[in-house]
Amino acid sequence: MANDTYQPVPHDAAFREQLLSNPAVKADYDANITKYAILDEILSARREAGLTQAQVADRMGTKASAVARLESALVSGKHSPSIDTLRKYAAAVGKKLEVHLV
Repeated sequence: MANDTYQPVPHDAAFREQLLSNPAVKADYDANITKYAILDEILSARREAGLTQAQVADRMGTKASAVARLESALVSGKHSPSIDTLRKYAAAVGKKLEVHLV
């Protein structure tokens, strides 16, 4: 093990296509794409606002652990946040929540 070197896995378009060529992976990805998109949006908005989870929580009137659970719940699938919770999060990071059906 001492001679092992760290070899990061590239997450580029080719890697993504290779993963999605597996039908099971693609089915799981397709089933969760909306959750991933929401997670990407809320994390990007928080970074853009330059806020920590604790700061977002303070603005929402909740605890940092609740914001951490909200952000991780979208990946874990344990539960889906309510529209009201997403609206509060959006307001806390200086955004507004919009929902579009396409």
